[in-house]
Amino acid sequence: MNEVKFLTVAEVASVMRVSKMTVYRLVHSGHLPAIRVGRSFRVPEQTVHEYLHEAFIGEEIS
Repeated sequence: MNEVKFLTVAEVASVMRVSKMTVYRLVHSGHLPAIRVGRSFRVPEQTVHEYLHEAFIGEEIS
């Protein structure tokens, strides 16, 4: 079975080079799926890469 690696909001912000608030907005809007652990969110690493890939491809086509 593949192991899923989860990232914190701060780690996602670092990978995407955006603020933590931007990541929270993406999570709350449903654009970036996440799970809630206590009072914080965790985002699957693969999901971040897929989101960035989609965003990059989407801009290229336009």
